[in-house]
Amino acid sequence: MSARRQAWQFAAALVFFHGSEYVLAAAFHGRRNVTATSLLISKQYVLAMSFAMLEHLTEICFFPEVKEYWFISNIGLLMVLIGEIIRKLAVVTAGRAFTHVIRIYHEDQHQLITHGVYRFMRHPGYSGFLIWAVGTQVMLCNPVSTVAFTLVLWRFFSKRIPYPAERTSCFPSFTYEEFFLSQFFGSEYEEYARRVHSGLPFIK
Repeated sequence: MSARRQAWQFAAALVFFHGSEYVLAAAFHGRRNVTATSLLISKQYVLAMSFAMLEHLTEICFFPEVKEYWFISNIGLLMVLIGEIIRKLAVVTAGRAFTHVIRIYHEDQHQLITHGVYRFMRHPGYSGFLIWAVGTQVMLCNPVSTVAFTLVLWRFFSKRIPYPAERTSCFPSFTYEEFFLSQFFGSEYEEYARRVHSGLPFIK
């Protein structure tokens, strides 16, 4: 029963997360400007989630007792909810300034957002997704996938963040995204980055 409940919660988390991402993108940018990328589903993502379900089914068959740690599963459910809230607060707070693809050209509606959840972290969208994704695996009581998701996602963001091609006198490195933000907003963004953490563990 625990395993069945976990599977249904996992399916509901996936549907709600990706469906709401698409709806919010359409609301802020218009349906004509929203593509399949707004669902945030890639080949690698599908493989990762398929591996997670395969682990879940395998452990049900051979190690069913692993799925009976309901308190761990509930911690994962709480992580899913917290990650979802942080992510959606980031999207709603940024509004049209939030996109699923890094902008390399400044547009009129592109503003530096430093209020709301952005007062506490520079990348709440990334932070929320990390918590949500790892939380889905804790919720499933998937020990292998929990570790794998944590390492792979952290490595993805740590690789995405440093931008080695450009340096500034203020910072040893900017994120790829932050490189363009520093170009768009100059010293205003540098001051903001100096005050506010990235929102991701061990990533400055």
